Amino acid sequence: MKGYTLYPSKIDFCFCFAMRLMKKNPAQAAPSFAETMSRRMLLGGLAGAGLAGLASCASRSDSSLPPAPKAEPQQVPPAPVETIALQPHELVPKDLVGSYAQRPDVMAQIPAMAQRLRLPEVYVRNAIGNADFLPSVPRLILPAGTGVRRNWRVYRSRFVEPIRIRAGVQFWQENVAALQRAERELGVAAHYIVGIIGVETIFGRNMGNMRVIDTLSTLSFDFPQKHPRAAARNQFFREELEAYLLLCAKNRDNPLALQGSYAGAMGLPQFMPSSWLKYAIDFDGDKHIDLFSSPTDAIGSVANYFRAFGWEPGLPPLYNVAFDNSRLQLSTLLAPDIVPSFPLQDFAALGAQVQSTVPNLGRNGKLALIELENGQAAPSYYAGTQNFYVITRYNNSSYYAKAVIDLAEAVREAVGM
Repeated sequence: MKGYTLYPSKIDFCFCFAMRLMKKNPAQAAPSFAETMSRRMLLGGLAGAGLAGLASCASRSDSSLPPAPKAEPQQVPPAPVETIALQPHELVPKDLVGSYAQRPDVMAQIPAMAQRLRLPEVYVRNAIGNADFLPSVPRLILPAGTGVRRNWRVYRSRFVEPIRIRAGVQFWQENVAALQRAERELGVAAHYIVGIIGVETIFGRNMGNMRVIDTLSTLSFDFPQKHPRAAARNQFFREELEAYLLLCAKNRDNPLALQGSYAGAMGLPQFMPSSWLKYAIDFDGDKHIDLFSSPTDAIGSVANYFRAFGWEPGLPPLYNVAFDNSRLQLSTLLAPDIVPSFPLQDFAALGAQVQSTVPNLGRNGKLALIELENGQAAPSYYAGTQNFYVITRYNNSSYYAKAVIDLAEAVREAVGM
């Protein structure tokens, strides 16, 4: 999703939520895949660790530090340039049976919403008036408590594991032509596309089962005020709700039918509605963008998303790093967080040595020091390039980005590429 922070699908795959489940017994072993899937179904529709959900997980970007600068303002729905011609049946008033139909404060906002979107008021009223408040969603959107210790090794184990790797091999083999074309035409290596879709939804096996109209309405009209960034996040989801209505109108999709994560992320790559409108592409050439059932469209759309945020072909996202403790200035190196800020010479002068004879730093030519905490053990450190930063535009978490990279490499190795 997605993106500066595509706040897409926080689920129990997310480490922070997993640690909540384990809070009574921190030493408890990570749950099995079957247990994880069972919990997900009980919680109702928590999709892959995607666009929104992992954004509040274990990342220095999500701590007390200010968020990393946005590559561009990503989540504002584009202004439509013309009124969308809807089908006659879409303009027939429906019975309004959703819980929000009983909320005068919500229904009063519909005329202005319809005007902004240049959609018929009846279309917007039919959707919002049949949306239901979901009490579990405000709880799920809240970030993890401050007492939860981050642990990269535990987090990684939830994504880089045999079931996901085998599913990735199958996905690669079934979609090799589309992956090769995306790499050739859009410049994004196939295994990183595979890594994103694998982390997000286990290659389409878990795309979420909550109605998007319900989740986005809940987060638009009943966002929890105790969230530390309540005003900004509430505005974000209001924009996503409008983007969703516009997307459904353009795609001829029933806004009461589509399902996704608890945060409104959809399809194999868990795009938020505004990201779907801006970055999703018809890669299979059937004149319809379908991220639910067209792996080819999903592959092309993930690659297009990366390219839009500055992906550089052939640039490694990470390098191993070693420290010269005699001159190490760790706080200075960590201050910019995941934003590449240090030329190689400055990086070394501050005590961080890239473990590569001739590192490729791309057009940006700068590095970020990436810190991944390991609970009570020493943190892991890496040197991140511009492409690492691009992966975090999908989800603003260094833990998420490293999990995508590791899964990508594991699947590529299993495929024999």
